[in-house]
Amino acid sequence: MLLAAPPLQAPDLRSDLDLTIEELVRLIDLADDLKRNPASYAHTLDGRYLSLLFEKPSLRTRFTFDLAIQQLGGGAVTQIGPIGDREPLADIARNLDRWTNAIVARVFSQNTIEELARWSRVPVINALSDLYHPCQILADVQTIRERFGRWEGLKLAYVGDGNNVAHSLLLNAGRLGIHVAIASPETHSPLPEITASAREAGVEFTLTPDPREAVDGAHIVYTDVWASMGQESEALERQRIFAPYQVNAPLLAAARPEAIFLHCLPAKRGQEVTEEVIESPQSAVFDQAENRLHAQKALLLLLVR
Repeated sequence: MLLAAPPLQAPDLRSDLDLTIEELVRLIDLADDLKRNPASYAHTLDGRYLSLLFEKPSLRTRFTFDLAIQQLGGGAVTQIGPIGDREPLADIARNLDRWTNAIVARVFSQNTIEELARWSRVPVINALSDLYHPCQILADVQTIRERFGRWEGLKLAYVGDGNNVAHSLLLNAGRLGIHVAIASPETHSPLPEITASAREAGVEFTLTPDPREAVDGAHIVYTDVWASMGQESEALERQRIFAPYQVNAPLLAAARPEAIFLHCLPAKRGQEVTEEVIESPQSAVFDQAENRLHAQKALLLLLVR
């Protein structure tokens, strides 16, 4: 059993950069041990409780956080629906921090995460916002190291919308020594402020409008849906824009022979990825989904007191 102490330097996980590179590695080491030896950690968070706030629908995030705290000895209370409509976020945070030991929020706006963290005395965990998806990328980098035994020297090609997943891949996978190549239309590239933060953190990355250039020689090929939750009205236009960015067998063949395919799920088969690719032996999407549980257990052990 690995020791979870010392706790993380930052009181919250609002964005990927709240984790230092040393903490990120320690967290993944802990996640690996939790996966191998779950019974050793069965009572480590006895009597601790999570507030789970979901403005967006969720399968993996909701189940894995709920199961994570239960398997560590605690419990969770879930609210689904808009946050901050009936009362100010400041009041919500100051109620929840008196009843529970952490607040996990899956929201439309990063501002909601920031406001909850501003007022809460217990850790606030960003379970997805418009800017970041840090919990997903924890599972991703755990999966990558399981498959390749390392991070340094690998190339990850992300193909599609330069969204919250692309942002978090830049900030976390990039800091671990993975070269991140993002192929997206120029109108849907990662935000300049995110790429600036990545450069400041010493991340080496490539931005290109050409999917084949990004995928050439890649160890990991990654994509996400073309229209995220809240973008339903743009779905048809996005299908037109992103059609050249579909991950299909010919595109995957441009990667290394040992390359794996990742997707944060849910996937729209036949749009951003073909059935042939997601069901191929190269697909690691369900290992990736499983690791949400283990990585989030590690995060809770390092944040919740």
